[in-house]
Amino acid sequence: MSEPIVIPLPYCPPWEWTQFHEHFALRLLPGVEALDETRYSRNIRLAGVRGWFSVRPLPERDALELTLSASAASVREPLAAHVRKMFDLDTDPQTLLRHFAQDQAIGPLIAANPSLRLPAAFDPFEQAVRAIINQQVSIKAAVTITRRLVERLGEPQHDPAMPMLDRLFPTPEAIAGATLDSIGMPAKRLAALQRFAASVAQGALELHVEDGADALVARLCELPGIGPWTAQYIALRGFGEADAFPAADLGLLKAPTWGPEGIGAKALAKRGEAWRPWRAYAAIHLWRNYAGR
Repeated sequence: MSEPIVIPLPYCPPWEWTQFHEHFALRLLPGVEALDETRYSRNIRLAGVRGWFSVRPLPERDALELTLSASAASVREPLAAHVRKMFDLDTDPQTLLRHFAQDQAIGPLIAANPSLRLPAAFDPFEQAVRAIINQQVSIKAAVTITRRLVERLGEPQHDPAMPMLDRLFPTPEAIAGATLDSIGMPAKRLAALQRFAASVAQGALELHVEDGADALVARLCELPGIGPWTAQYIALRGFGEADAFPAADLGLLKAPTWGPEGIGAKALAKRGEAWRPWRAYAAIHLWRNYAGR
């Protein structure tokens, strides 16, 4: 049996493992993903190749250690690029500090937490499914429904080297063609989810940001049941797009930095124009502010 491949992934400090650990712990899909105090692992499907990877922080080297299954050797470069985006290893914190230095709302938040980054998904389709399920429900409730989806439709994938990983996230074809009436979603949202999956499966929806995040948002909003919040959130979390900004998000509107009355969505969107092209980082800091950390 071939040995796993180990690749160091350096980053520009400061960078905070705790932020990513908390992010994945809240959203974990057992079987597809695994998490302990110092390691995140998951099964993957990339360019027709199946396998797994795991990462752990190497703080003494300002790097992550990426380990991938021998089966993924042929996609090691694109896989490493996906992981770099997933853990936001290429952002220079000093750029953000300079960009927001004069902003009275965001500047102090970034100065207080310069290590915060933009956690993104490995698989944009998976993140889009999560975002659609997450409409109008808590993250906890959305994770419960997504776990049911994985249990019913996820393909088995086993490797003795990673016994805690035994499933792949369901394909667009599987979700589009399944009977999911008892999955725990309202009928309209379920219909939106399956229309989205069918559009991806049939190639009618191009799920990429090669022509920019705004073009992706426009394509997504053409689908019934997907509005600007969902589309912007998919761009932000699914692709790690630095300028994506779900301006109507409750956590952004109610962040304590705006005072007890909060701020309106239109006012926030207008204010956010000054934050381009880094609006997603403003969102990350406002969410942290909302959470009281």
